[in-house]
Amino acid sequence: MSRQALIQHLRAARIVPVVRTSTAAHAETAVLWLQAAGIRIFEITMTIQGAIPLIARLAKDPELLIGAGTVPDAATAQACLDAGARFLVAPWVDPTLSAPCRAAGAALMLGALTPTEVRAALAAGADVVKVFPASSAGGPGHIKALVSVFPGVAFCPTGGVEPGNVAAYLSAGAAFVGMGGALVDEKRIAAGDRAAIEAAARAIL
Repeated sequence: MSRQALIQHLRAARIVPVVRTSTAAHAETAVLWLQAAGIRIFEITMTIQGAIPLIARLAKDPELLIGAGTVPDAATAQACLDAGARFLVAPWVDPTLSAPCRAAGAALMLGALTPTEVRAALAAGADVVKVFPASSAGGPGHIKALVSVFPGVAFCPTGGVEPGNVAAYLSAGAAFVGMGGALVDEKRIAAGDRAAIEAAARAIL
């Protein structure tokens, strides 16, 4: 799958769960439960201990499209790509992530808030600009303003995105959104509340 095809796949999905839990076991449980509810794309953050082996396990499932989030440097990027990640995400601008992504045919999302930062992210090789934290920066109104200046850019707002505002972000021009705690609720995972996790997923699909 080409980078452009990957981005179209992300657009079609509309929502990418950002899996950020205290343990790899909780993260894997979240993926399995959300997959059962119909979600097939996941961002596994590097803040999870054992994230790269987890990516390797999940990437073996041909139904899933797995990405790596909060990627801190090129070495980690390469390790994630070698494990099977098909897209990389960082909530900042890091030009060193572009080369390994290009070599692997993977998509790159770099973070930005302001027009200056958006330009820097694009210059650094971003295929998608992750707007983080979206809610505290102005929510859908901020996305609409950025899209007016950068009409051809794929924006992915993340941070404070929840079922009640997904439609507003998409209407404002977001290509798709990243959703963390509203989908991956670790308290519910720890409590074994699979029904609540699956219900939250089905409510937005």
